[in-house]
Amino acid sequence: MSRGVWVRFILVLGLLAGCAALAVNVKPNLGLDLRGGAQFVFEAEGTEQTPATAENVDKTLEVLRGRVDALGVAESVLVRQGENRILVELPGVTSDEEAQEAEERIGSTAKLTIHEVLATAQPEAEPSEEGNLVLPSDQGDTLEVGPTVIQGEEITGASAVQREQSVEWVVAIDFNGPGGRTWADITGKAACNPSGDPKRRIAIVLDGEVISSPEVNQGIGCDVGIRGGSTDITGNFTSDESKELAALIEGGALPLELRAISDRLVGPSLGAAAIDASVEAGIIGLILTGLFIVIVYRLVGLMATIALGSYALLAYAMLVGLGSTLTLPGLAGFVLAIGMAIDANVLVFERAREEYAAYPSAGLRRALAVGFNKAWTAIIDSNVTTLLAAGLLFFLGSGPIKGFGVTLSIGVIASMISALIIARVLCDLAVANKGVNRKPAISGLGDVGKVRAWLDRKDPDIMKNRGRWLAVSGAATVFAIAGIAQGLNLGVEFTGGRQLDYSVTNQDMDVEQARAAVGDAGFPEAVVQTADTADFTVRTGEISNEEEQRIEDELSKIGGDVTKIDDQLIGASLGEELRNNALIAFGVAFLAQLLYLAFRFKWTFGVSAVIAMAHDVLIVVGIFAWLDKPIDGIFLAAAMTIIGLSVNDTVVVFDRVRERWYGSQPDDDFSVLANKAAVETIPRTVNTGLGTMFILAALAILGGDSLRDFSIALLIGLVVGTYSSVFTATPLLTYFHEKWPMSRVKKEKVERAPEDSGAVV
Repeated sequence: MSRGVWVRFILVLGLLAGCAALAVNVKPNLGLDLRGGAQFVFEAEGTEQTPATAENVDKTLEVLRGRVDALGVAESVLVRQGENRILVELPGVTSDEEAQEAEERIGSTAKLTIHEVLATAQPEAEPSEEGNLVLPSDQGDTLEVGPTVIQGEEITGASAVQREQSVEWVVAIDFNGPGGRTWADITGKAACNPSGDPKRRIAIVLDGEVISSPEVNQGIGCDVGIRGGSTDITGNFTSDESKELAALIEGGALPLELRAISDRLVGPSLGAAAIDASVEAGIIGLILTGLFIVIVYRLVGLMATIALGSYALLAYAMLVGLGSTLTLPGLAGFVLAIGMAIDANVLVFERAREEYAAYPSAGLRRALAVGFNKAWTAIIDSNVTTLLAAGLLFFLGSGPIKGFGVTLSIGVIASMISALIIARVLCDLAVANKGVNRKPAISGLGDVGKVRAWLDRKDPDIMKNRGRWLAVSGAATVFAIAGIAQGLNLGVEFTGGRQLDYSVTNQDMDVEQARAAVGDAGFPEAVVQTADTADFTVRTGEISNEEEQRIEDELSKIGGDVTKIDDQLIGASLGEELRNNALIAFGVAFLAQLLYLAFRFKWTFGVSAVIAMAHDVLIVVGIFAWLDKPIDGIFLAAAMTIIGLSVNDTVVVFDRVRERWYGSQPDDDFSVLANKAAVETIPRTVNTGLGTMFILAALAILGGDSLRDFSIALLIGLVVGTYSSVFTATPLLTYFHEKWPMSRVKKEKVERAPEDSGAVV
């Protein structure tokens, strides 16, 4: 056993110990579905210049959404209620004091203006001229300030910073061109006054309150001013205060002023039984997946299963360490990612099996080392494409799209650490054992496996019938588009609907019973919560009064006398701008993946992969359309996961195609090599797919209504993505190659590799 392996083992133990400490000591931020939070209703108040129309209320809502995102409140809900009201739900707010603080943070208008200071004044004094203001300052005195000279629209950016050699936090702001010139003019004018003169100060006003009124430094020349188009807002801010102020300024002022008309605490939108069922389903799925991997890969499979457990710890520690919000779809995504993380280990083990079959005398340790080296490019390429998509979803999306980008990134990074570092250390320790080397079958690497042996005997020619496979893909796509054309069953997040508040006389009725009653009325997708101002609040899609009466009747069967105490129309929580941002994020993610694959492979590879990816998503959406299943926020998370699954499968096949082509001879036919590469990926595809399916099937069968559609969508996506990587993307690549051939530029690494030493990926 080499010293390096033990050093890596000790480092891994240290990493896991740190993650365990973080996981134990830092409480997770739970989402509205798991913990509940606070619900606020704001009423927009218009002016003659800016009336409180539905359009202006929607603009105000989008500014609020950006503000909430910037303040780090993930997985919140914001919808328009009626004509001029906005409903906001924030997760994790559990007390009246926290609710009051949150209301002040998000409901302020955040109108920032900058003024010249004219003089000090008495608190009750009137302005000396029309347009001037008399305001109390941050320094305890009262100032008379002139008319606004710089408005928030002239500020292009704001950030909280701690300057070097200073413990003070400030808010750094940047001006646009006109704003920067005005700032230089007014600071130059102020610098002409002596130190201590109020006229040497500049007043920075937020919502009618002077938050900073600094004096221009002595080093600034008269009529020269502060140039460069930026400045700092000082005011003895704490770190949190400076970040909050920067977020408010960065988000911009609200188009309409908001008046809070109600606030209340609400319970989780999922009951304890649903959460417990989902957790149990995830555990059962993981146990089945672990058993499957151990059966197939024996000792190294056991090591990989242990590494997957460390992946769960690592991912959870990263999640709580970053302060991300945990929701049930997010938890399901992490459970699913544990199954997907097996893929990297399967890639390595199949490579190592082939290497050992070709050179058994070299031993298991060499076979395993070659397996990791050979699988490296496929693992990196597939994960980089997923990280590209996740990063773009985070930077271009908002609301749940941004949150999913964070979750996906954490999952990918944790899975790479688990597979390439932790699993490698454990497997190195396992195959170094002398007893294992005497009986290599124990290791799981001593033979190529039953699936690979069967394929070697049959030697199927998939590319011979590539036209037929593409015709099947085309027909499936047409079928899906036909379903989509008939109309999608959009969930309440996209369509809006009604929010109903009820009180009941039977105080023993719990939220699980209320949720079941609403489901019996024909609305199993409705969101049912407890609230401190009503026994139950029900959020549905657009329903008629007769349908609402059915809900009331079902509730009365258990709750006794039922009183409807509020009934409000609500808008879409995934509003038009959010949907547009999501579409832009998807589009740019597709383009980025295409460009990356074109750079790493060739443009024909990128185009083939993106077409296959679009094919997979269309088919899943189409099947949901034909089944009349809801297209909601949870489905959106599933669709984004399917994109990652699809490109991952395709990249693995293409990596093998590229390797074979670079090592080919001039008279070798590309379609034959592509066929051989596609066939060699099938064992990996079968083992990875089955491992993931155990988790998804458990979630679909045992996880309850909340995760059933999510799991069904991913099961469909997994099957379609597996099919398309071999039977759609690879035939497309073959057709493209016939028209635009790829050169045989041999890489030195591949040149040195023996023929057929590349393992199954």
